[in-house]
Amino acid sequence: SPSGLLLLTSFLLHMEEGYASLTRLVCDNRLIQKYIGEAKDMEKRAGQCQALPTLSCPVVLPLVDFSLQQWKSKSNEIKRREILCDLALLVGATAGAQGQVSEECGARQLSQLYRHANSFLLLLQTFSREAGPWEPGCSPRSMEQTHVTSVFLTYRQLVQGKLRFFFHDLAKDLCK
Repeated sequence: SPSGLLLLTSFLLHMEEGYASLTRLVCDNRLIQKYIGEAKDMEKRAGQCQALPTLSCPVVLPLVDFSLQQWKSKSNEIKRREILCDLALLVGATAGAQGQVSEECGARQLSQLYRHANSFLLLLQTFSREAGPWEPGCSPRSMEQTHVTSVFLTYRQLVQGKLRFFFHDLAKDLCK
């Protein structure tokens, strides 16, 4: 969509390009805090929408909870691939929910969520210089959901959890 393309362009321009953009996001902790705040706001606004329907066709959401101890034992590349899998599933679930929500408030929030999650997906796909291109087709732990609010909850948990810790880990190497 034109607005999604505009957001992506501004996201990439705002953050410069590829590796440099990730470096800025990783090294300026205020940016990830901003995205966490936006995720919380989207979740809150979606919860305030009137008459959000139960999805007649469930969407498949990644289970994004994790053990910090296990997380710390993984390489940054494995973490990146895991987050990419989660984001790809979340972007697909968001698109699936969008197709079922005609109510204006919910549709607007889902559209915003789709743009944000897809921007992170594209950024992480392009950031790694040493890793090869990302291969779709991974199968993260997942669950089916029929509640639209679950999509927002999953996104907030992903940004607040795995993404934030991943950026924190990358900062140790990139922000010297």
